[in-house]
Amino acid sequence: MKASDLFVKILESKWVDTIYGVPGEENLDILESLSHSKIKLVLTRNEQTAVFMAATYGRFTGKTGVAIATLGPGATNMMTGVAYAQLGGMPLMVITGQKPQNHSKQWAFQIIDVVGMMKPITKYATDIPSGERIPYILENAFRIAEEEKPGAVHIELAEDIAAEEVPEKYSIVDLKTQTIRRPVVDYKTIPLLVTELEKAKSPVILIGAGANRKRITRYLTEFIEKYNIPYFTSQMGKWVVEGRQENYLGTAALTSGDYIHDALAHSDLIISVGYDNAEKPTEMLGINGIPVINVNFMKSHFDYVYSPYMDVIGDIGNVFWELCQSEINTSNWDFSKIYKINVENHKKIADSLSLEDDFPYMMPRRLAKDLREVLDDKDILTLDNGLYKVWLARNYPARAPNTILLDNALATMGAGYASAMEAKRLHPEQNVVCVTGDGWFVMNLWDIETIVRMKLDMVIVVLNNSNYGMIKWKQEDAGFGDYGLDFGNPDFVKLAESFGARGVKVEKKWDFKWALEESLKQKGLTIIDLDFEYPRDGKIT
Repeated sequence: MKASDLFVKILESKWVDTIYGVPGEENLDILESLSHSKIKLVLTRNEQTAVFMAATYGRFTGKTGVAIATLGPGATNMMTGVAYAQLGGMPLMVITGQKPQNHSKQWAFQIIDVVGMMKPITKYATDIPSGERIPYILENAFRIAEEEKPGAVHIELAEDIAAEEVPEKYSIVDLKTQTIRRPVVDYKTIPLLVTELEKAKSPVILIGAGANRKRITRYLTEFIEKYNIPYFTSQMGKWVVEGRQENYLGTAALTSGDYIHDALAHSDLIISVGYDNAEKPTEMLGINGIPVINVNFMKSHFDYVYSPYMDVIGDIGNVFWELCQSEINTSNWDFSKIYKINVENHKKIADSLSLEDDFPYMMPRRLAKDLREVLDDKDILTLDNGLYKVWLARNYPARAPNTILLDNALATMGAGYASAMEAKRLHPEQNVVCVTGDGWFVMNLWDIETIVRMKLDMVIVVLNNSNYGMIKWKQEDAGFGDYGLDFGNPDFVKLAESFGARGVKVEKKWDFKWALEESLKQKGLTIIDLDFEYPRDGKIT
């Protein structure tokens, strides 16, 4: 069997149904094998987009997303997406080509140490030395990508290895490996956790990034509802449990000085579920904060900003299933102060809209309100990275699991609309809206053509203020002069039309809801160019 055919057959055996990427001449054997496969190739215009899409596939499904690129510059273009998946805990495999290992006619042309480059930002990176090693290398790579903490792996396949014939005895497609069950906590741990909960007077739950995988939503939601316990989320834990119940305290969007901290100050125990040290922490979790119990798949990384006194290690879903089966004595619990402040906080958030009344253009508070009023409960909102993300993370409640996607680990520009593309591809029945700044949008234009070619019905809202707003905000807050952060923008409506998309210009904030509602009725891609500015009151409220 040809090595590239064996490679693709093993991908099929691992239930890979889609590969994203920009192949090069060093991948042509793999490309030929894919052409005879059930696996779909999503051809993107840049390798970065391909990796973001593959990572989002992993984020939604829990299975390894796969992206492909050639050697040299193709591989370097993947780096940001690889780091995004690695920090965000998304199972990902990136496959890169390479010049022949033997008898290369081009010497060092385009050759860099791609495996060495990938090792610091992946869980596992290797080349394939011979076709007979393909089954074993891929088997281990998939396992490593998906085991806790999920992340990125990299496989380099040189073109001469891809083209070689593999003897029949080594052409093993299915290794029939043993099914791996996730470890559960030992029998003594749940009673200890119950005891700590019963000792507390006002425990609350923090839902972090690690809780957004392995089907945790069901059991965590059951526990929250059974005991009416208050809960809040990190930015990356926002999509796990719907933010509709009265015991939802909101999202910790800031490290300190956030509304939510007023309510948390009256808690005496935080059950931290799936918190990831790659996330921006809240000061309440630190050495001088509220006592914390860490419930996670792995032991916590103890630090000044995150210092739990107890680790509950094992399958998170199982932990909360066990807690639901237990009968916790809650007679000691009193959440009255927390809930009173929570009501006041929601009123403050609503009242803060008045701070934008004197301005005709859109600002972040009104944007969050309008988006939530237009989008249905199961519609999906994706965010790129900018200061607007902080407001939306706090002010836009998720009303169903998996309905708001943002990155607060690498926090890279460019992930927003690639995430939206994959969300729409996986969930064509749901509306998908991406909100992005103008800085990122012009930085990453190339795959607008991919959206149009794939006939994805989605909306991109471009916040147009002609500067890098988040950095400018920080610059002003630090007392520095206004320097180096302003730029010009193209006509986004004409730009959209040049790609075969629909463009809509919105200058006044009161026209936005109508424009969004009409855009969601359209087929294909609509780009809304929205005049936007940040508040000048110096507060993120």
